[in-house]
Amino acid sequence: MTSDLGELVRLHIYSTLAATGLMPSVRDLATRTGVSSEAVDAALDELAAARHLVLDADRGVVLAHPFATRNFAFSVMGEHTLWWGGCAWDAFAIPNLVPAEPAALVATTCPACGTAHSWTVTREGPPDGTQVAHFLVPMARVWDDVVHACEHQRIFCDDACVARWLSDTGNERGAVFDLTTLWRLAANWYAGRLDSPYRRREPAEAAAYFEHAGLVGTFWGNAP
Repeated sequence: MTSDLGELVRLHIYSTLAATGLMPSVRDLATRTGVSSEAVDAALDELAAARHLVLDADRGVVLAHPFATRNFAFSVMGEHTLWWGGCAWDAFAIPNLVPAEPAALVATTCPACGTAHSWTVTREGPPDGTQVAHFLVPMARVWDDVVHACEHQRIFCDDACVARWLSDTGNERGAVFDLTTLWRLAANWYAGRLDSPYRRREPAEAAAYFEHAGLVGTFWGNAP
């Protein structure tokens, strides 16, 4: 259970990232919440422990899903705001989450061949495209190293490019699915994250959500 201050800090971080694409400083958060910088630092640690945020080695926020504070290979350009998307999943989620930006241009490159790709992602339905998403890390292992997992949720030209990348890197094949399924996965995953209070899904709820999106199997934690 997140403390009242932790939830207030979380809400300020998410609302600022949603509106500007930029992470507020500890000083800004202290001013807005009326507490000391030390109290904000403690709240950030609490939120990281509860998996609301991901901190880097310098204790800066690197991920506040679906927003990132550095390049994870996805840019998300709305009419007013430019964001880093934390992965394919997060990049497709942003225009589904941010009320002021119901459409955005999501851009990335294929990890295998470097081909540039972009799609206009909206709340209305999945974008056109024959590309495929490849997620390397099974859901039960994502938080073992969440930055590594997010860095390897990418979009490829096609299955042949996935196979080429796997051969080049020595990684084992994870989950591969089309853009329609990616959009279904992203569309409502972060619902309520800009509101307060926010409660993360329990594992059983997450597994049911994945199944509803058309993602079933041991990789998703809902094998029949």
